[in-house]
Amino acid sequence: MEQGEPTPDDENTPRIPSPRAAGDDLTGGERAGSGTFVPGPREGNRFPPPEPPASKDEAPHPEPPSAPEPEPEAVREPEPQARPEPEPQAVRGPEATVREASATGPPSHTVLKSLLGAWALAACSAEETEAVEAHLTECAPCADEALRLRDAVGLLHAERSLDLDPMLRARVLENCLGRRPARIPVPAWAAPYDAETARLDALLNDFGDAEWHAPVRLKWFEQERRVTRRTTVAGVIGHLMAVDALVATALGLDEPVPLDPEAAAAGPTARTEALWRSGQYPLTRTVREPWREQSHTLIRTVSFAGRGVAELAVPYGEFALPLQDAMLDRAFECWIHAGDIAEAVDYPYDPPSGAHLHRMIDLAARVLPATLADRRRAGLAAPARGLVTAGSPGRSLRLEIEGVGGGDWHIPLDSPAATASPEHEVAHVALDGVEFCKLAAGHVPPQDAAVGQLGDREAIRDVLYAAASLSRL
Repeated sequence: MEQGEPTPDDENTPRIPSPRAAGDDLTGGERAGSGTFVPGPREGNRFPPPEPPASKDEAPHPEPPSAPEPEPEAVREPEPQARPEPEPQAVRGPEATVREASATGPPSHTVLKSLLGAWALAACSAEETEAVEAHLTECAPCADEALRLRDAVGLLHAERSLDLDPMLRARVLENCLGRRPARIPVPAWAAPYDAETARLDALLNDFGDAEWHAPVRLKWFEQERRVTRRTTVAGVIGHLMAVDALVATALGLDEPVPLDPEAAAAGPTARTEALWRSGQYPLTRTVREPWREQSHTLIRTVSFAGRGVAELAVPYGEFALPLQDAMLDRAFECWIHAGDIAEAVDYPYDPPSGAHLHRMIDLAARVLPATLADRRRAGLAAPARGLVTAGSPGRSLRLEIEGVGGGDWHIPLDSPAATASPEHEVAHVALDGVEFCKLAAGHVPPQDAAVGQLGDREAIRDVLYAAASLSRL
């Protein structure tokens, strides 16, 4: 061995492989696959340079047995491109561990156990979630721990909708009034207006500038045709404020927009046009605050006024309503236009509570006979079949309202002052409560209303068209 003789091929002879150099340590010939592999110098003197061979004259020094040269088949082909050493990473999180494990095999039990907290909080990636859930089907201790963590997360925060419950205000007030009754309660006939303005204000609470300028199409029914008017969400709120001013001025409150006597007596349409033209209330989100302040003022005023104010007349131009009916009318219009706004911004909006809806339907049923008589005088309805003195029974139509807030009403057909009774019933109409309200608001044409009809067709048509004629701008 010392004289360069071949090393005996003995399996007991220790073989120490020589260090393998990187691809950039090879010479051009070696990269091409020719020549003998000679390791080059490394930084830090990890591999010292080879010593010069001893001359023949010098006595050979004994050397420790060196490793045999690698056989030709043991020499590996160098990679075509050198790979830089990866930079050291300070921290390797579980996600990186899972990615590495997915390439080589499933993650270890320790790695998956460390991900249970993030899995319970739904903070894992798709790969981590799949790996953890697969592991939970096989490992009972981890499954128990995962159930405990998931229960703890449920105690931290309950899942709930981001939208406020529209009945939340009513429940809070009911609870407060049950513990301490209000010294000055809101009259029962003003409660629907209080509730509907509060619901609309809650809808407007999170509106941005884009929603306030969203287009809204107002719809109502005039004589024998449907009429529409295009405005914005802010324009609808301005319209509500202008018509609410009819009640405000009847109570002695200030007019939101100064009007001349002729415009003030012209009714809701003239007031709305005046407010829309006025620059005092720009049709932007700034109109919300004065509208809400006006509604609060109305509620406070009627609450402090006492019982006698309920019969105060509120002029609507061509007709007048008692204050308690006018407040119901304002609640009805607030709900209808809130639905228009919700439809414009693609948001759901529920009808009023059953008790309030019943009051609104009752008001429309009480106004129907006078409206039918006005249409008959204008030649828009069939003439009366017979003259009936005031207080006497006459032909009547049974109006059956189904659903929440429903009931039965008998409508006199020949005279508003006649007495309607089941004995003189000549027709029967059945309608859903919300459908009837939309018909009375001009949002559903009479010929398209989903009704059940029985009896005199002419009387049914006249009543349906009279119900649609209750609508206005």
